[in-house]
Amino acid sequence: MLLLSITVYLFLTVLVGFWAARRVRNTGDFMLAGRSLPIVLSTSALFATWFGSETVFGASSEFLKGGLFAVIEDPFGAALCLLLFGMFFARRLYAMNLLTLADFFKVRFGKRTELVSSIFMVPSYFGYTAGQLVALGLILNVVTGLPVWQGVVISSAIVTLYTFVGGMWAISVTDFIQSIIIVLGLIILAVVLADKAGGTLTVISQVPKENFKFLPEFSLTAILTYVAAWSVLGLGSIPSQDVFQRAMSSGSSTVAVKSCYYAAVLYLTVAMLPLFISLCVKHLYPGQLNEDTQLTLPSMVLAHTALPVQIMFFGSLLSAILSTTSSSILAPAAILSENIVKPMMQTAPTDKQLLLITRVSILIFSVGATIMACLKSDIYELVGGSSILSLVSLFVPMVLGLYWKGTSGTGAMLSMVSGMAAWIYFEVYPLSVPALIPATAISFGSAVVGSIFFPVKKFS
Repeated sequence: MLLLSITVYLFLTVLVGFWAARRVRNTGDFMLAGRSLPIVLSTSALFATWFGSETVFGASSEFLKGGLFAVIEDPFGAALCLLLFGMFFARRLYAMNLLTLADFFKVRFGKRTELVSSIFMVPSYFGYTAGQLVALGLILNVVTGLPVWQGVVISSAIVTLYTFVGGMWAISVTDFIQSIIIVLGLIILAVVLADKAGGTLTVISQVPKENFKFLPEFSLTAILTYVAAWSVLGLGSIPSQDVFQRAMSSGSSTVAVKSCYYAAVLYLTVAMLPLFISLCVKHLYPGQLNEDTQLTLPSMVLAHTALPVQIMFFGSLLSAILSTTSSSILAPAAILSENIVKPMMQTAPTDKQLLLITRVSILIFSVGATIMACLKSDIYELVGGSSILSLVSLFVPMVLGLYWKGTSGTGAMLSMVSGMAAWIYFEVYPLSVPALIPATAISFGSAVVGSIFFPVKKFS
C-alpha cells in the first residue's frame, strides 16, 4: 500500500511538472522561467535549493554523530548563503539580465574567462547531483528492498525525464507544492515521535550538553576550521548556477532579494525538524539504529509509524529530493549549452536549436552523475565537496568582479586557476587547517596581483 501510494503521488507530481512545462516556449522560459516568478514561487524555489538529501539524511546523520558542531555546513552555512546572496549579489546580477552565471564572467572579463569559469563550474554539480541520487536510491532501498545502485538508476531515469521536459517553470511550480508537503510531513512526524518519546523537553534533556556546542575552541586552527565549515556552502554556493538560476527567475530584482531573505529564514527553521526527529529516533530506538545512520530516519518511520504518516513522509521526501535533483541537473546543462557548446559553433544556433542542445546536455550530465552516485554513497561528503570547488575557484573573481572596478580578466583567470591548483595541492599535502582556507587566500591574492600588473582599461 505504501509503495502504491508513493507511486501515485510521484506520478501526480510529474503530471504537475508536465502541465507547467506548457509555459516553456523558448530557452529563457526553460532556464529562467521567463524571469516572471512571483515572490511565493521564487521563495519556495530558493528554499528547495538544498532542502533535499543533505538536509534530511546527511545533516541528521552528522548531527547524530557530532551534534550541532557537525552541521555548521548545512543547514547553517546554506542559510548564510541565501542571506548573503540577497544582500550583496541578487540585485546587481538581476540588473545585468544574464541567462547563466558564466555569462557574468563573459560580460565582465571576456570570452576566455567565460570558458574557464564554465569548465570549473560544471564539475561541481556532479557530486551534488550524485548526493541526491544516492538519497533516492536509499529511500527505494528501504521501501522496496532494491539494491541502492538500482534505486539510483531508476531515480535518475525518472528525474532526467522530468527535467528534460519541464525546465525551470516545471521546477518552480512543483517546488511550491512540494515545499508545503515536506514541511507538513516533517512537522507531523516530529509531533508523533515527540509524543511517543514523552515530549520535546524529555527528548532534549537526554542529549549530552556537548552535542549543543556551537562555537569553536579559542585557537587559530579551531577557529579557521570553524570558518571553513561555514564557508563551504555559505560562500561556496554563492557562485553557483542553481542559486543564480532560482533567484534570477524572479519577477523583479526586489522579488529576488526578498525571496532570498524569506528562503533563508524558512530554510534554517524547517531544517531544524530533521535534526529534532533524529534525536527522537535515537531516544526511542537506540538499539535499532542502522550502521549507516543515513538510513535511520526512513527505517524508523517505516517500522514505527502508521501508514498515513509513512505516505506523507516518504512521498514528500521523494518529491522534494526529485525537485532538488532536477534543478541540479538543469543548472550545469544550461552552462554547458550556453557557455561551452554555443561559443564553439561556427554559426549562432537558433533558440530552438539551443533548447535542444540544453536538453541533450541534461542527458549527458545525468549519466555522469548517476555513475558517480553508484560509486560513492556518503551524501554529506558528496554535497559538501561540490561546493568547495566553486569556493576556491569562482567566489573571489565573482565578488571582485562585482565590487572592484580594477579587477581585470587576467586577474580573474589567475584567481580561478591558482585557487583550484592550490586546493588540489593542499588536499594532497594537507596543513593543520582545511585546504579551502589557504586555497581561497591564494585565489584572492592572485586576483589582486594579476589585476595590478595586468590592469583592465575600462570596466563595462
